[in-house]
Amino acid sequence: MRVVFAGTPATALPSLEALLASRHEVVGVLSRPDAPAGRGRRAAQSPVTVRALAAGLPVLQPSRAGDPEFLAGLAELEPDCCPVVAYGALLPPPALAVPRLGWVNLHFSLLPAWRGAAPVQRAVMAGDDVTGATTFLLEQGLDTGPVLGSLTTAVGPRETAGELLERLAVDGANLLVATLDGLEEGILVPQVQPADGVSHAAKVTVDDARVRWDTPALAVDRQVRGCTPAPGAWTTWRDERLKVGPVEPVPADELPPEEGAGRLAPGELRTTRAGVLVGTATTPVRLGEVQPAGRRAMPADAWARGVRPEAGEVLA
Repeated sequence: MRVVFAGTPATALPSLEALLASRHEVVGVLSRPDAPAGRGRRAAQSPVTVRALAAGLPVLQPSRAGDPEFLAGLAELEPDCCPVVAYGALLPPPALAVPRLGWVNLHFSLLPAWRGAAPVQRAVMAGDDVTGATTFLLEQGLDTGPVLGSLTTAVGPRETAGELLERLAVDGANLLVATLDGLEEGILVPQVQPADGVSHAAKVTVDDARVRWDTPALAVDRQVRGCTPAPGAWTTWRDERLKVGPVEPVPADELPPEEGAGRLAPGELRTTRAGVLVGTATTPVRLGEVQPAGRRAMPADAWARGVRPEAGEVLA
């Protein structure tokens, strides 16, 4: 069938590639307008736009999805269905009404859990053991439409949000194509989402990414992994921002007791034989990589040798 694919970031590329390789005909692509990027803040095309143009596809980039010009252009493409992956804007009823089989969204959670902008980050931060991806029919509500298909996967104990999203983007692409196949064949029956189990995944802000050292070690670990790579966990050291890569909770039996490492106050920094440790509300965590302001990321032990923390100094 004829499809117009809607997506913007690199996360959507596996789905676009899978559709291009499928039996369906991709007749156009919808993506967000070019936006400033990089240090020079020059206008840059989205990853999906770049790939679509390379494939010789027409690309629609409306500033508003309700613009009459966009709606006319979409209708001219005569899509049977519009698959969506991380497009980044709400679609009004006139746009939703164009394809005869609707808009099929690939969402990276097991709906109705983690409706919203940051399902993978929030799942990692919450410590979910299992997550997945869901295809559903778009409607006016936020990720509330009837479900067409799903897949589940375990969340790795040391997996970052970025790593998990990369896996789900690939696996979800196959789910999306299978969903379109089922719609074309008329064998899928949309299932209304249950009222129980609803949770919301608000966008993770820079303030959300400031490490809360006064929480238990397990919570600190989850927070940092959930904010990696974006927006990037951070703290302050001597009044300057310090980015923090994934940390590792240190079991009590690995701590050198003669150095008092097991009794660090929240945020207290200490270099020991067990590594560069930071106190939490429970046991310490071991720093991995850090990135001082204006510098490249580096191993925490190399950074600590340079700054030479004094007894009692803290990350805040």
